[in-house]
Amino acid sequence: MSLQSEIEKRRTFGIISHPDAGKTTLTEKLLMFGGAIQMAGAVKARKASRHATSDWMKIEQERGISVASSVMKFNYKIDKREFEVNLLDTPGHQDFSEDTYRVLTAVDSAMMVIDSAKGVEPQTEKLMEVCRMRNTPIVTFINKLDREGMEPLDILADIEEKLQIECTPMTWPIGMGKSFKGVYNLYKKELNLFAAGAETRDFKTVHIEDLSDPKLDELLGHQAQELRENIELLEGAADPFDLEHFLAGSQSPVFFGSAVNNFGVKELLDAFCELAPHPGPREAMERTVNPDEEQFSGFCFKIQANMDPAHRDRIAFFRICSGKFKKGMAVRHHRIAKDVKIPNAVIFMSQDRAHVEEAYAGDIIGIHNHGTIKIGDTFTTKEPLKFTGIPNFAPELFRRVRLIDPMKRKQLHKGLVQLSEEGAVQVFKTNLGGDYILGAVGVLQFDVTVARLKAEYKVDADYVATDFQVARWITSDNEKKLAEFIRLFDSALAEDADGCLAYLAPSAWKLSYTEEQWPDITFHKTREHI
Repeated sequence: MSLQSEIEKRRTFGIISHPDAGKTTLTEKLLMFGGAIQMAGAVKARKASRHATSDWMKIEQERGISVASSVMKFNYKIDKREFEVNLLDTPGHQDFSEDTYRVLTAVDSAMMVIDSAKGVEPQTEKLMEVCRMRNTPIVTFINKLDREGMEPLDILADIEEKLQIECTPMTWPIGMGKSFKGVYNLYKKELNLFAAGAETRDFKTVHIEDLSDPKLDELLGHQAQELRENIELLEGAADPFDLEHFLAGSQSPVFFGSAVNNFGVKELLDAFCELAPHPGPREAMERTVNPDEEQFSGFCFKIQANMDPAHRDRIAFFRICSGKFKKGMAVRHHRIAKDVKIPNAVIFMSQDRAHVEEAYAGDIIGIHNHGTIKIGDTFTTKEPLKFTGIPNFAPELFRRVRLIDPMKRKQLHKGLVQLSEEGAVQVFKTNLGGDYILGAVGVLQFDVTVARLKAEYKVDADYVATDFQVARWITSDNEKKLAEFIRLFDSALAEDADGCLAYLAPSAWKLSYTEEQWPDITFHKTREHI
């Protein structure tokens, strides 16, 4: 098969949602319909011995949340067309959104899950900001229609208002909660009838060419007329689906269903594979890299330590941007200017892994890392490239590390460096005093850091509050002004793990005031990995 045809059949996407919108359930059902697993795990029964397929870290199993991003690959067929799907399952809990942000830099599209009872929630708004940075195309799934929730038109209005994206319904629900009868597929002109039960996979589908067909009344009773009125209203009010607008990230096709009952999942997956883009060009500092170029290139967007505690391994997750990867090939690791062979790259099905013989643009592969690979590193067959758009995001919460055994300072340093390299937490060292400050986007990340320091590095530590509330990386073209700023604000300055200088402010007001007083200093909310 040609390089171009391999690229065209690939779909690489991430699932984004607020906690409890049903993302993990939907992930498992997509894997089930894709044939990657036979039966979805008991996601709700987290205290039982079974856990969600994508949740493997001990702290996830104890707390019932997704902490680490997993990468899962499966093949999917629609009629005679074959697709290779790379699904990046991102942490749904609000305390793990920085890892989610970074995963979104490695995908070509996203699937957004909305709880029909709650509409758009704060986490979803944050994730949309990241999608907008790259105009990522987004497909929306309105979940939990088997429960009482908001009116469908109100949900669409909520999405359009809060997320500033145009919504185009591709399916439309008939009732909700106890009166939920199914959905009408607007673009296939089909009625999909709902039957409750997590084991159900084949739902009754009836082709309805004309909504005035009396067959509709036989199947839906009094709800038939309501459906006709809703569809008439939609045809007058909603914008028709426009593939160009969708691919530009300005319009989202919307599907309704119930993931826990498998309902609407197959239609979602079918439409997603047909509509979502295959891997496209990626920006590097030097030039734009096209996926169908013969030469291999890729970048590291995530590092996960100790996926297998028995081997204390560290895996670097790579997004392939161009060309073809072959087992054992030699590539150039540009940051350290060394050629390396990759004999044992792996692909993932959550905690299960298989060795890769070959992979193409859009695929996600894992490479064993012995501390030399960092997030943002670029590997190519020869050309020196540095892919952009893999940023660090300014943390929103800060804690000072307190070491319980002072003799373990070396191990603490090693542990914090490695955890910061994999993006689990950001680590700052203050200019005055040399204290370690942890920066995160949610309190639970501090708990995870302390737990992992103990389990993986044998370091007993805890954390205490600090006066810092906001962080910004600082740069300036005016060396004299920068030196003056450093002298005056020394007690509020710290270096991150890469040696980049950051200003830690006690409040958003103080940051805003300082920015006004120092126009020659640039305060950055994000920073490219170096």
